[in-house]
Amino acid sequence: MTVLQSTPTAENAGRGAGNLDPMFRPSSIAVFGASTTPGKLGSVMLDAIGRGGDGSIATFGINPRGADDGFHTSIEAATDAHGAPIDLAVLCIPAAATPVALRDAAACGVRAALICSGGFAEAGEQGVELQNRLASITAETGIRLLGPNTSGFFRPQETTVSFVPTVEHISSGTVAVVAASGGMNHALSFLLSESGVGVGLGVGLGNSVDVTNVDVLRYLQHDESITAIALHVESVEDGRALLSAIRDVSAVKPIVAIVVGRSDVSAFSESHTGALATSWRTTRALLTEAGAVVVDDEHHLVDALAVLSRTRLPASASPGIGLVTAQAGPGLMVLDALLGGCANVPTLADSTQAVLSDLLPPLTYQANPVDTGRPADTFAAVLRATASDPQVDALAVYALAEPDAIDLASAVDESGVHATLPVVLGIGGPGDAVSSATTSAAELGLPVLGSPTSLANGVRALVDDAKIRHGRLGGTSSRTANAPALELPVDEAAGKDLLDALGIRTPDRRVVRTRSDAHRAFDELEQPVAVKILDAAVLHKTEIGGVHLFIRTEAELDTALDALDAIGAPAYLVESMAGPGVDLFLGVRRDAVFGPIVVAGLGGTAAEAIGDVAIRSGDVTLAAATTMLDDLRTSALLHGWRGGPSLDRDEFGRAAVALASYLVEHEEIDDLEINPLRLTVDGLIALDAVVVGSSRTATEGVR
Repeated sequence: MTVLQSTPTAENAGRGAGNLDPMFRPSSIAVFGASTTPGKLGSVMLDAIGRGGDGSIATFGINPRGADDGFHTSIEAATDAHGAPIDLAVLCIPAAATPVALRDAAACGVRAALICSGGFAEAGEQGVELQNRLASITAETGIRLLGPNTSGFFRPQETTVSFVPTVEHISSGTVAVVAASGGMNHALSFLLSESGVGVGLGVGLGNSVDVTNVDVLRYLQHDESITAIALHVESVEDGRALLSAIRDVSAVKPIVAIVVGRSDVSAFSESHTGALATSWRTTRALLTEAGAVVVDDEHHLVDALAVLSRTRLPASASPGIGLVTAQAGPGLMVLDALLGGCANVPTLADSTQAVLSDLLPPLTYQANPVDTGRPADTFAAVLRATASDPQVDALAVYALAEPDAIDLASAVDESGVHATLPVVLGIGGPGDAVSSATTSAAELGLPVLGSPTSLANGVRALVDDAKIRHGRLGGTSSRTANAPALELPVDEAAGKDLLDALGIRTPDRRVVRTRSDAHRAFDELEQPVAVKILDAAVLHKTEIGGVHLFIRTEAELDTALDALDAIGAPAYLVESMAGPGVDLFLGVRRDAVFGPIVVAGLGGTAAEAIGDVAIRSGDVTLAAATTMLDDLRTSALLHGWRGGPSLDRDEFGRAAVALASYLVEHEEIDDLEINPLRLTVDGLIALDAVVVGSSRTATEGVR
């Protein structure tokens, strides 16, 4: 059975992010299923709402049999008692009772609701039917619904609508958590709080019948109390809407995302591209392209937000990091992690090193990282000199907490460098000493991390955020795929004709139908040549002996033609062979969630084995396309490795944008792939083309 999501109707149009205030900033709350029995969900929720706020929220318990306990018997009675419609209804009742209660709440003017109970789409067909009824009600009435199957949300020190009793221990701050599940909302919020990063809003989406991560992101875009967002993603319903929201929100405030599903490998499709673009890889890559800093685990997420919630670099292709360390060993760990994450740690200018040499002992390393040795009273001057280097855009500073030697925050304050560029501190040592130093740093608005690795994680997030935003500066890609529509099915020659029209180089070739024409083509083309069966119905030519390479003589040509005639070749493709080089693949396909996407990597089966691919959206900009192969772990092979050819990034970018543009413009095509796309000393050349029509019938392909 299909699971529905609510769709606004004409009567409730305008269900935008702005009207989520009744949900997340309610002035009145009604709890359905209220109880005085300890441990019952309605009792726990009432208690949490009462203890978690500042006392300004009017709260009403609703229980048809609870009049003697001081509860109202219906939402109508509660509304009458309040004298106005109630903002938020919290349904702590069995799943089967929720549709009626939700409709009653909407009828009484309640503008938002939260359903805690489970037993919906996650519980089987009967639950799906219940969930679909909820979707229909929200669409018809306009009431906004969080959940079902969620533990709720909270604004520490302001509003707690969560049945997790320890929420009150989460410290207040400026980071919002938007999590697919209530459990991860709380888990991430506790981790952030324990690391000194307070939470401004924590939301567990649950089954997302109505309110989705897109709605919450757009709501947070305009919430001035939130400076950064943690996004936890398990699955994506509307990929394009999510990417659009991330693009808009990340332009205003940073988003750090964690995507679940590393082990989810999608079924192989007809093309190599489809086999490599699994949902997890695709989601991570496209969220990054849209503007999110995507991390691998929850601890890295906390480190990233510790920094990005307090400071942000301007957009930059390669911001330079100045690393100052009071201890060489921890500094080396930070440097190793930064370089491993492709951060730029530039050698300081000679003039900068000259200043540092007057401030530091002669045996310390001063070119970047700057090793100060045990901190002295020159530490502030060292920071100032390093920050003044023209290649330094941010400072990372590590020191053990040594109160008798240095107060790190005071040294930064004395230097004044935090007024001109981002400064991120790493402080190690005993808990009390670190806590004291962290408090001092917080007063200056400085992010503090507790270990060398955490410092590197935080700084890498700072750098990645700046790089990603710089990649978005190219605007949208130009849709100029001036190529004709294809008549399906498509053979190899027609596929390569399309590539020629798109400006992608292909080998010189001839389509021939007789042996005499094949010999004439052989004489006209540069040799050696390849001779292939030309038949749109044959996908895997090599498997049936349909491809013959390195034909240098007339006799070899006749032998190849004999073999092709034996398998019933209706026509032959004779083409010059390309020179040696590095084989890539480049393809575009329609992803079920995100729409058109671009996938590239090394050609052949090795890419499948190691999963070393780069993925971008179908609206990839030329600037982003030119750098997408930098994502590959094997990217060094494309830049003159051992005397080999070097990639022209612009040529590759133009090819990627051209393929993406064609796919977007031609709904009859689902996949278009070049494999191999060979990198030679003369540039890129497409040696094969695969076109898959929307009927999912592969219409070309040499393997």
